[in-house]
Amino acid sequence: QVKLVESGGGLVQPGGSLRLSCAASGSISSMNVVNWYRQAPGKERELVASVTEIGTTNYADSVKGRFTISRDNSKNTVYLQMNSLKPEDTAVYYCNIPLYASLNIRWGQGTQVTVAS
Repeated sequence: QVKLVESGGGLVQPGGSLRLSCAASGSISSMNVVNWYRQAPGKERELVASVTEIGTTNYADSVKGRFTISRDNSKNTVYLQMNSLKPEDTAVYYCNIPLYASLNIRWGQGTQVTVAS
């Protein structure tokens, strides 16, 4: 079973940028859709962005125009480029496929993003 591992988080000032990576232990070519989610303290986990196997993307309204999701099947990695970061983007960010997310299983440890001055 393919495992997804998130990395790339950190502390950044408002207006700054980060690029998150979601590295798979095996091929992601068979994963039709890979999503990025986030969970802020005291809040429910929410869907941030999606990318299909052919590169079609979708975004939550709160990040549209600031975040870009992409995938490199040759590297078995999905990325989330985050620009113009705001304090409200502070959260633990996770990647997962929709089926597992709906069953609330196979979540990784996530990567912490903190936006603060």
